[in-house]
Amino acid sequence: MQKLQGIAVSPGVAIGEALVMDNEGFRIPRRFVARDAVESELERLDNAVRAAGEEIAHNRDAVAEELGHKYGAIFEAHYQMLGDTQLRRELDDMIRQRHYSPEYAVSRTLRRYGQVFQNLENRYLAERANDIFDIEKRLLRHLLGRRREGLSHLTSPVLVLAHNLTPSETANLDREFVQGFVTEVGGLGSHTAIVAEALEIPAVVGTGPFLSDVSGGDLAIIDGDQGLVILHPDEETIARYRHEKEELRTLAVQLESLRDLPAETADGVGIKLFGNIEFPYEVDHCVKRGADGIGLYRTEFLYLGAENEPDEEVHYEAYCRVVKTMGQRSVTIRTFDLGADKIAHWPSPEEERNPFLGLRSIRLALRNLPMFRTQLRAILRSSVFGRVQVMFPLVTTVLELRQAKMVLADVMEDLDERGVAFDRDMPIGMMVEVPAAVMMIDHFVDEVDFLSIGTNDLIQYTLAVDRSNADVVGLYNASDPAVLKLISMAIEAGRKKSIPVNLCGQMSGSAIYTMLLLGLGLRQFSVTPGAIPEIKKICRSVAIADCEEVARRSLTMENARDIKSYLREELRRRVPELAP
Repeated sequence: MQKLQGIAVSPGVAIGEALVMDNEGFRIPRRFVARDAVESELERLDNAVRAAGEEIAHNRDAVAEELGHKYGAIFEAHYQMLGDTQLRRELDDMIRQRHYSPEYAVSRTLRRYGQVFQNLENRYLAERANDIFDIEKRLLRHLLGRRREGLSHLTSPVLVLAHNLTPSETANLDREFVQGFVTEVGGLGSHTAIVAEALEIPAVVGTGPFLSDVSGGDLAIIDGDQGLVILHPDEETIARYRHEKEELRTLAVQLESLRDLPAETADGVGIKLFGNIEFPYEVDHCVKRGADGIGLYRTEFLYLGAENEPDEEVHYEAYCRVVKTMGQRSVTIRTFDLGADKIAHWPSPEEERNPFLGLRSIRLALRNLPMFRTQLRAILRSSVFGRVQVMFPLVTTVLELRQAKMVLADVMEDLDERGVAFDRDMPIGMMVEVPAAVMMIDHFVDEVDFLSIGTNDLIQYTLAVDRSNADVVGLYNASDPAVLKLISMAIEAGRKKSIPVNLCGQMSGSAIYTMLLLGLGLRQFSVTPGAIPEIKKICRSVAIADCEEVARRSLTMENARDIKSYLREELRRRVPELAP
């Protein structure tokens, strides 16, 4: 049994067979071949071995000629390994006797060989494991060619184990069969993490290298609450986690009874609980959980992985699906929050050394007005079917906000001239995501109808921590005193101006922060649909006076660790069934 500690990004527990996807995108499932196909599969392996051998020999000769035989010997060693009779006998036996596919036989056998070398005390020999893994990848390339077996076409339940998953790959996961995923890299608040929460599947990222230790079909456990991954679990561990899954299922059933009850505190203060959604189908999850509306409709999914820029009708249909379903409950649509590097149909931008500080979000929109106007037209057209609000992301200056509002006004004028119906009084809001916006918040509140605090980016920019960098993830902390003071300032500015303030970052869906946020004056939460029942339970279990005391005490503390420990203890004392 092997335990890996990573970063918990989507809660829950998943137990199942591993589907390994290496850093070149190869899927290596445990697959069997029919008895009458064995000979043709062996022939396919023959062809792959021959092609790989020719490739290695060519590299050997070219390197030897250019750099000398000493360097060509590296490839000669690979050539000898590939031609090893024992290796070939094992591969043939796995295909003939166990009916494994050549891909799985290659991956399973060579990873086992590699692990033997990795475990040797002799450092030089241990490093030879990389040679074996190189041979594995070379054979897989020839077996699979350019084919990549998409994660959207699975036929049985799996846990996806990968070096990394792009946001578009994550978005295309087959929700029926992918029960959870783990990646070697990644961090909190990444788009991949957000999509995992949207899919409501357990996920852990940033574990560090481990793929060479596991093969497709191996049993694994993903603990999305503790950020733990267990490979080859023993029976006792499996039993314990199955019991935990059952307890979580029981709690979920209990919380379902709150669905039609208001999120009202014990002393009668009304709280609004909205849903964060990434894809149109998630609106059904929000309705099922009793959401008061959609507090954040991310629209990036329309662009990620798309070969062509989505046209106005694609936008319109996606928005109408959500707006019509919510009826008279408000839907807040955020304009695209993208970097130029995330749009597949665009030329790759000049290398950005600091993409989070570069051309993205509202900055990108104002540089690409045709794309921005297309989205705004679709949002306005959808507004006739319900209560739509538009929200601009990553606003840093008042000038940026005014420019965005001018573009919106111009689009309204165009629609008016064409006789296209829309809500002329559609509320306009902005995301509060950078410290500069908080510092100038008294000016911003005169320009908008509502504010929405995006804590994922606010934490990142306040603490100078790349939220996708596992090396500094320990510094990315929602309970940092500096972050809490900025949140408090934004909420207070909204209260003075009598405009609604929502909080839509991952912090809002974390149970340990609910009392603190209520105590700071927050009355609107926007969370992933799956978190709505828990947050409602806490709201209905506490009084505002108690929450204000929790907030007061928290703001007197000087470090995130003490604040988080205090908040966890307060939750355990008041709502023990939800305490971590």
